[in-house]
Amino acid sequence: MAYPNTRVTCATNLWLRQMHFVKAGDKNEGHEHNYDHMTLLATGSVAVHVNGQTTNFTAPHMIFIKAGRRHYIEALEDNTIAYCVHALRDKDTEEILDPNQIPNGVDVFKTGITKGL
Repeated sequence: MAYPNTRVTCATNLWLRQMHFVKAGDKNEGHEHNYDHMTLLATGSVAVHVNGQTTNFTAPHMIFIKAGRRHYIEALEDNTIAYCVHALRDKDTEEILDPNQIPNGVDVFKTGITKGL
């Protein structure tokens, strides 16, 4: 078992994390968010473990993850690729949802909110 190879990018109000699960059985670390988000399964198949329950999905598929639910994704076949997608800012408060997920060097919206610049 290994963690997936990841790439992160931000554009406008979107944060995207590409996860390439090289081998079946690879999985990301269990975690939870304070916001809803989508995982877009591009290739392969995964088991999504949420609060102790498991659901299997085969690409192409869009997977909804509810805020506050502990979850992790496990590849069921080699060369599985998935993307986590969520907003950087909340539409009502204009606050960054999780500043720790913004890569260094990114100027979000060019409004003076920067990290590592």
